[in-house]
This record gives sequence, C-alpha cells and structure tokens, in this order.
Amino acid sequence: MSARNAGGGAAARGPGGEAAAGWEPVIGLEIHAQLRTRSKIFCGCEVAFGGEPNARCCPVCLGLPGALPVLNRHAVELALRVGLALGCRIAGRSIMARKNYFYPDLPKGYQITQYEAPLCEGGEVPFLLAGEKRRLRLTRIHLEEDAGKSLHGGGATRVDLDRAGVPLVEIVTEPELTSPAAAHAFLTALRRLLVWLEVCDGNMEEGSLRCDANVSLRRAGETTLGVKTELKNLNSFRGVEQALNFEIDRQAALLSAGQAVAPETRLWDAARREARPMRGKETEQDYRYFPEPDLPPLVVDAAWRESVRDGLPELPHERRRRFEEEYGLSPAEAELLTADRELADYFEAAAAGGDAALAARWVAGEILRLRRETGGFPVPPGTLGRLLTRVGEGAVSHTAAKTILERLAADGGEPDDWIEMLGLARLDDAAALAAAVDDVLAAHPDELARYRAGRTRLFRFFVGKVMEATGGRADPRRLDRLLRERLDD
Repeated sequence: MSARNAGGGAAARGPGGEAAAGWEPVIGLEIHAQLRTRSKIFCGCEVAFGGEPNARCCPVCLGLPGALPVLNRHAVELALRVGLALGCRIAGRSIMARKNYFYPDLPKGYQITQYEAPLCEGGEVPFLLAGEKRRLRLTRIHLEEDAGKSLHGGGATRVDLDRAGVPLVEIVTEPELTSPAAAHAFLTALRRLLVWLEVCDGNMEEGSLRCDANVSLRRAGETTLGVKTELKNLNSFRGVEQALNFEIDRQAALLSAGQAVAPETRLWDAARREARPMRGKETEQDYRYFPEPDLPPLVVDAAWRESVRDGLPELPHERRRRFEEEYGLSPAEAELLTADRELADYFEAAAAGGDAALAARWVAGEILRLRRETGGFPVPPGTLGRLLTRVGEGAVSHTAAKTILERLAADGGEPDDWIEMLGLARLDDAAALAAAVDDVLAAHPDELARYRAGRTRLFRFFVGKVMEATGGRADPRRLDRLLRERLDD
C-alpha cells in the first residue's frame, strides 16, 4: 500500500501557511489506549480516574523490592479483541520486556512492555477521508503498563502514581500518512473502533486515549525518509492536526533554508499553538530492552484466540457498508448512524419492518438532538418506529409527529395515545380543510392581492397560515392542491 493511498497526500506548507514546493510530509502515529479492566495489568489495584492521589497503589505498582507482577488475563483478551478486529497476526508466544528509563512518574525505573515479540503484528485500520475509503497499515499492537502522572504547578512538581500499572495497548502505525487531515480522520475511525469493541472508553481529556505523532519531510518522489521529530502532549484529534501542521511548517522552513532538522521530542502547547523542544529523541539502544525476568512468555493457543474472535461484534466499517446495501442509505447517512454502536443499534431497532430512509432522517435529526440534550435515548426505538409508521401512513404530519415525540420523551406512553389526546390526527375532512383555507385568504387580503399580482413566493406564507390554523393537521398534498385552486380563482 502506498503512502498516498493511505494518507491523502498534501504538500508541506512553509512559514505563514504558504506552500513549500516539493516537500512531502510522512506521518506515523503511536496510540496508547487504556484497557477497560477493573484492575491493573500486574496487580489487583483498582483502575479508576480521579479521586485522592496515590490512593490506588500497592508494592507491585510502586516497584518495591520483592513485589512480583502477575499478568491480568482480561487485559490480554481485550488486546486480542483489538488485534483480531484489525486483522493482525496473533503471536502464539509473545514476551514481556523491560524498557529502562528514569522519570519521576516511573517508580521502578523501567516500564514492562513488549518489544521484540509483541502480541499482534500487521493489520490495518479502514477509515474515510473526505468521503473516500482509505486503509492505514499497522506495524504492531502490544501490551504494556501505563506510567504515573507528573502534576506541575505552584512552583513544584508532584507525582500521582494511581495511573502506574494501568493496562495499555500501544498501536503503532506504518509511516504512511501524508497529511494532518488524514491523521485526524484515521484517529477518529480508530477511536470509534476501540469504543465499539468496549476495550477503551476513548476519553482523551482523562488520558484514556493518547497519541504521539512522528513526522518528517522528504522531497516529493523520494522514498527515503527524512529526519523525524516526535510530538507529545496531544490531547485531542484537533490538537494532533494543529501540531502536525505547525511541525510541518517548521521543518519545511528549516529544510528550505538549507538547515538540518534535529531528531528530538517536542512538546505541543495547545494554548500557544506551538511545539517546543522537550528532549533529544531516544533510540532503541537508550532503553536497553531485555526480557522481563519475573514474567513467563505469554502463550495464546488457537482455542483462546478463536474464542475471542467468536465474541467480536460486527465492526463499524462492516456495519456502515451493510447499512448502505441493506437499507439504501447514503455513505454520509451510514457514516453518521455508525458513529457509535449504541446509535447503530437504535437505528436498526427503529427501522425494523418500516421505512428505513424515514427512520434514518429522524434518528439523524430529532433523536440525536434529544440525545445531546438528555445524554441518552429517552424514546425507545420501537416507540419511535410506531410513530414513524403513523407518519408513513399519513395519519399524522411530520410537524405533529415532532410534537408527539417531545411528549413521548418527557412522559413516555404510546404514539397513538398522544395522537388522540392532543388531537393531532390528520385532518381528513375536505370541507373543514376548505373552510380553513377560505378563512386564511379572507384574513389576509393584502397578501392575496400581492400573490395574484405576481408575488408567487407568498404561497408558502399561506401554507404556513393554514397549517397554523389546523394545528399542523392538514394533509400537505391535499392542502397544496386546494390552496392553488383557491389562489388561482
């Protein structure tokens, strides 16, 4: 797969956003996703966000002498779910390793991770970029423990070790993305998948999902990679895109001026929208990897692997394709309705046995609005389906149905009961409709004169007035025909 196919290539920009002709960015990402386990990866301490600092620690996650790690089986199964969903090769035997570096929030002085023998290799992530289907290859997915957290402020640095030992998967991509927009689109798709699989809650603000970005520039047409820098402290997908744009601009300016790019790790400052040098870029030799002596090799036999595979749900891109083929939805509608698994399930339940196109419009519009306002789905999907059946039959208008939906959301009940109680059944009495039209025309003689003088746009005005007079109960097609007859008399 070419980088162009994966990334949607874009020329690098120079200072001030001007094009730096001939430069092509190459981007690779490293995503750390906290796994949704109840306890940490090597001990029984609880996994939770917030609370009193250093309240969820034990000798194992503090790295005290004599404390021995025990691998969390559920963390392995969640990692396997990700690897299998993305088509990775699952290692029958993988090794945990020690990655040595010294930092205040790493109590042992090393991190237990995987290096030479990771759990998952290869695979790819499908995503959409400007409506086009793309795929980005993965290098590997491996298990590791999270570090603690350094809290800076008030002239001091404090360390909270509650996060130390929380299980992670690190997802490493091939360097095939060629634009910040493609990185944003890829991360959006990956986060959707991780949440869909229920392996990570995807909360970037709480640090459950974090991303480091590596970027280098090369002359267009070249295959050799340039000197890369790493961007850290990226806590939103928009931040990833902004940081990459900044770094691409900076590197393009240096290279265009004949200067060298230093291999370094840079810290993104979202407030100032700039990346500052943090430290020199470490190499593999700096970490002095070696197998973790306190943990045996991780063995995943075929039975375990296949049992995890059997438990996988239909994946987002598979469901999106099925929505297009089975329900005739547009790619944009299918993409929106598979934004998360709960929403996709709701749509299918609402559309069961009814008008899928109508259900799609209502779920994408009114239901998503209610979800934003209430944080959930206050109207059960079957109830919505029954309401939309009445709309499709012509028993109630769309306007009346919106009123009924609000009452269903607030008070529950059944659509037919609210139709009767609110008197919102479609007005089928031809004489009553004709009388309503005549009353509206008689009440607005000036508008009627202007319409007959050529101001035909006033037709919508009269429609609105009749709808208002009938409480939205008038049949639109019958009203359109009758109103035109009256206006053209």
